[in-house]
Amino acid sequence: MKLMFICNDVEMVNYAVTCGTERIFVDLEIYGKHERQGHRNTVISNHTIDDVKQVSSVIGNSELMVRVNPLHGNSESEINNVILNGADILMLPMFDSAEELKTFVDLVDERACIIPLIETPKAIENFSEICSVDGIAEFYFGLNDLHLALGLNFMFELLIDGTVERVAAACREANIPFGFGGIARMDEGLVPGALILAEHLRLGSSAVILSRTFHRAGKNLEARLSGADFAGEVRKLREHESRLIDRSKSEIETDRQKLIDCIGDVLEQYPRKGKY
Repeated sequence: MKLMFICNDVEMVNYAVTCGTERIFVDLEIYGKHERQGHRNTVISNHTIDDVKQVSSVIGNSELMVRVNPLHGNSESEINNVILNGADILMLPMFDSAEELKTFVDLVDERACIIPLIETPKAIENFSEICSVDGIAEFYFGLNDLHLALGLNFMFELLIDGTVERVAAACREANIPFGFGGIARMDEGLVPGALILAEHLRLGSSAVILSRTFHRAGKNLEARLSGADFAGEVRKLREHESRLIDRSKSEIETDRQKLIDCIGDVLEQYPRKGKY
């Protein structure tokens, strides 16, 4: 499982890399984000193109992924600038069709890897065509924006309503790696990280974003690590991952049922919109 860490603080990035984080994520997306998420308890990035350059200088053998803005009139310049400043991977958010993705692939022109972010209902609907676009390194499924667009109450509801199951199967059939959502610490979160990790392995996912619970909020390394043992929590994740790999079929199904029950308990807090 490739661990992804969203951060533009060079000191924290360097520390995260030494702890075994394989992919650092700089987030330049801002167009439309305040409208979609400004009223929710989510982090809206203030990362800049300067962060791309600075982070690229300290990540060593880890990968630098940059989420750019959705396609717009100045996309070519933005893409060129991000690549020039050291991005290994570009992520395209908030697109709906294979045609849009092909445009992005052409603009990148094989100068970096591409990970499309599937996070709109139309992209889910069009995923068979999107999945056939050449030049894609991986797919990532953004459960936060997707569940909002679908009018769901909880982002992990997508793990039990068949949505992630279907697109994961399509990725496996196409032999394209994929990841989805974020993960909390192993024993923390409305749905504990241990259950989410178990589902990643069941579905064949190969990447996940570490949530804020791994480092807490703060303006510097000391503040970020206050009350959170980043290295220790990453180690716990890796140890649990090793145990999950050796599960029997019955153990896999037991973990799946625990996940369904846990998500169902969360959904009990909301007015019912579906069969769960």
